[in-house]
Amino acid sequence: MAITESRKTPRILVAGCGKLGGAIASRLTTSATVFGLRRNPDRVPEGVEGIGADLTRPETLTGRLPEGLDIVLYCLTPSSYDEQGYRDAYVTGLANLLEALGGQPLTHLFFVSSSSVYSQDDDSWVDESSPTRPARFSGEQVLAGEQTALDSGHPATIIRYSGIYGPSRQRFLEEVQAGRMNPTKPAPFSNRIHEEDAADAAAHLVKLALSGAALETFYLASDCEPVRLDEVVDWVRQQTPCAEPQPDARKGGRAGSKRCSNKRLLSTGFQFRYPDFRAGYRAMIDQS
Repeated sequence: MAITESRKTPRILVAGCGKLGGAIASRLTTSATVFGLRRNPDRVPEGVEGIGADLTRPETLTGRLPEGLDIVLYCLTPSSYDEQGYRDAYVTGLANLLEALGGQPLTHLFFVSSSSVYSQDDDSWVDESSPTRPARFSGEQVLAGEQTALDSGHPATIIRYSGIYGPSRQRFLEEVQAGRMNPTKPAPFSNRIHEEDAADAAAHLVKLALSGAALETFYLASDCEPVRLDEVVDWVRQQTPCAEPQPDARKGGRAGSKRCSNKRLLSTGFQFRYPDFRAGYRAMIDQS
């Protein structure tokens, strides 16, 4: 009988192990040794090895990164929502991490991005090949971060998330219930993904990379039904008690009007727990 060479346990670093990063890290602990990097390492999820560092201060990374990493997943959010905050989170922090990794050869680098890199405002469908011409500085810095990842010398995949919602991100639901949302009709198209699916999608792609599967450079992570914002608000009002719209209620969305296609993600075999807004918000309303 041939002796099968035992494979070492994969080693994964989640850089930015906060709300989304922590959820992704938790999903990978059963099949890998997972390290979570954040300013306060005591706040990484159970089963994840915490690393305390600030990616905007490269001196804090010295001697702190584990050796023999297979996967790095970069998942930072800005500490301030101005241009410098976005640049620190998406560009400078990644550049500092790549410098600190030195010559470590990674199996794959994942960069958590955003559908804000698209500025389409004509109700059109967008996919991974659509033009990226961000309308705001935030999208510009996210796009610059994508390019930093692609220029890293490592095999890299960019995951572009639409608006993430869920039990720990209740703001939209709360605004509708409080009468602070009253979109014009027809409102712009909106795109979203439940936080459980957002974490599942990244973990799914990481596992594919570890299995040796060939990955595309870009994936759009959004649920299966782009929908006009007024339709979502009307549906929520029918499901749960809501205050009458206030005079100063918000009239529209903040991200143009486009429809994000998730066909490429689905083609990898990924399955959504919450394929549309009804499934996701229904679960949230029932739990409240």
